[in-house]
Formats: sequence, structure tokens, C-alpha cells
Amino acid sequence: MIKVLIVDDQTIVRAGFAALLASQEDITVIGEAGDGREAVRLAERGRPDVVVMDIRMPGMDGIEATRRILALPGTEGTRVLVLTTFDVDEYVYDALAVGASGFLLKDATADELVSAVRVVARGDSLLAPQVTGRLIREFTRQRRNRPQPPSELSTLTARETEVLVLIAGGLSNGEIARRLVVSEHTVKTHVARVFTKLGLRDRAQAVMLAYESGVVVPGGVNSTPAQGGSPGGSV
Repeated sequence: MIKVLIVDDQTIVRAGFAALLASQEDITVIGEAGDGREAVRLAERGRPDVVVMDIRMPGMDGIEATRRILALPGTEGTRVLVLTTFDVDEYVYDALAVGASGFLLKDATADELVSAVRVVARGDSLLAPQVTGRLIREFTRQRRNRPQPPSELSTLTARETEVLVLIAGGLSNGEIARRLVVSEHTVKTHVARVFTKLGLRDRAQAVMLAYESGVVVPGGVNSTPAQGGSPGGSV
């Protein structure tokens, strides 16, 4: 069972999400919170697999709540799915930066919400296609004072760097396998090595790192990777 915590300051919204998700055979709703502080308290007690998190809330907002929840002992397996609308796009970047595994538009359909919870629960990231490209390109441009690329990038092989670029392009393991003409098992091995070497929690963090470090240039995720992988890497 996927344990879900729902966080939203609107009672009707929380109730609707709870009823929808609780009706699924593989999902159980372990709690509902109306603000960030309550969310942190319930997450510490219930250790949810997925937190469906609103951003704008009174008191502690969803950004700070996400940061605190993911810093709690025992929440290494917890994933945060942020709900957003176009008018709060600027917060999405910050949510991903503090560890959220993805985001979904608040006007998503019931099926999209259920699917999103399952995707995030299994460790994948989910970046709503309606806004992903626009957000990543726009807000990486605004980060003028980027830190230097992490030294760990130099430990990646050429193939691992290529896999990181494709992850940043939103490709699934299966799609990466077809693009590189290798088995999906091989891709999973490469992805695991990339995450381990770079200290990444999930694919959402991989996307952020790829853009911020310059491995991927905004507007050209399928372009040639920047320097970072060592030559001669092989499958």
C-alpha cells in the first residue's frame, strides 16, 4: 500500500483528494494537514510514502514544509508531489530545489492525480508536461550566480553523462534504452550509478543538477553534453 499524506489549506480540496485516493486499492490516506507545521508533525508520526503538498498556505508554506519533512529521520523513502497553478510558477523551482520529486497542476484530472502518486511512490519524478519545459528554461536563466559544477560530475563516464542529459530531457528508462540501443536493465544500472556518484535522491534532482551545472543548456536538452564525463565510457 502507498501511504499518502495530503496537505492543503482548503478543506474541500483535501477532502476531495482524500476520497479519490482512498478509493484506490493500492493507496491509503494516513492523514490530512491544513498547513505546513501540521504536515511536518503528521509526516514525522506517519512516515508517508508520498506527500501531496500545496505550496501556498498560511504560516509555514509548502516549500519550507517539504524541506523539513525530507530532513526528518526515517523519511529517506518519502517523496513530495507538489500541486501548483500557473500563477505560482516561481515557487515550483524552489520546491524542486528543496527535494520535491515533482509537481502537478491543480486542475489535473482525477486519473492524472492517481497516476502521479503512483509514479512518485515508485521513485520516479513527475514534472507536468504543460509547464516543465517553460519552467526549467525560464528559472535556470534567472539563476545568474550559479555555483561551480559539482566536482562529482567529473567522475561520470561519457555514457553516464549522456544518460543524465536524457533524464533531464524527461525520458523514461525505457525511452533512454531505445535511444541508446541498450537494454532497460543497462539503463537502470547507469541511472543508479549517476544517482550514487552525484548524491541524488531521484530524477527530479537530476534534472535540477543537469540544468544548474550546465550539463544541459536551457532550450536544448538533446544537445551535446557539456564537459564532465570522462572519455572512453562504455555500456
